[in-house]
Amino acid sequence: DKLYIVMPAYNEQDTIKKVIEEWYPVVEKTGKESRLVIVNDGSRDHTYQIMQKCAQNRPQFIPLTKENSGHGATVLWAYQYALREGADYIFQTDSDGQTVPEEFGQFWEERKNYDMIIGHRKHRQDGFSRYIVTKTLKYVIKFCFGVNVTDANTPFRLMKADTLKANINLIPRDFNLSNVVISVIYAKKKLRVKYM
Repeated sequence: DKLYIVMPAYNEQDTIKKVIEEWYPVVEKTGKESRLVIVNDGSRDHTYQIMQKCAQNRPQFIPLTKENSGHGATVLWAYQYALREGADYIFQTDSDGQTVPEEFGQFWEERKNYDMIIGHRKHRQDGFSRYIVTKTLKYVIKFCFGVNVTDANTPFRLMKADTLKANINLIPRDFNLSNVVISVIYAKKKLRVKYM
């Protein structure tokens, strides 16, 4: 299966090289057609230059750059890119080094059984305010859309490309909460979603 790992990056010059070194072996293991795609979202530092240098000896790594549009819009842009390139599966995570590739394997093993597998953050360690935002978002989604979504905006999700392709046009262009909307759409349509 052709896996595209996609990540947005904004001003990540301090961590981007390590992130590439950690995640690149995952695409190598999943096959020659798989790719690691990092999209530089108009960084003001040297993120993109570091990405270009790292790509010189990593043929399955694709560094892309575009004007700044925010995290959610960049994630959506990356999904559309992966779909155009013919990915079978798309995995999205962030480029800030907070997620680890060692947790990806169990997602990949389950890929054929679900339309989307999302990493559920049980014990957040990135501050109380983020915990409050996650909980508030859960209740807003329940109130507005009538669905329960365990963790709507997790940046650790594996999606079947066919299912994403059938639903991506429901997301407004350049929308900044694209992962939240995807989670809601999948829940409303009762698609096969697993939280790990």
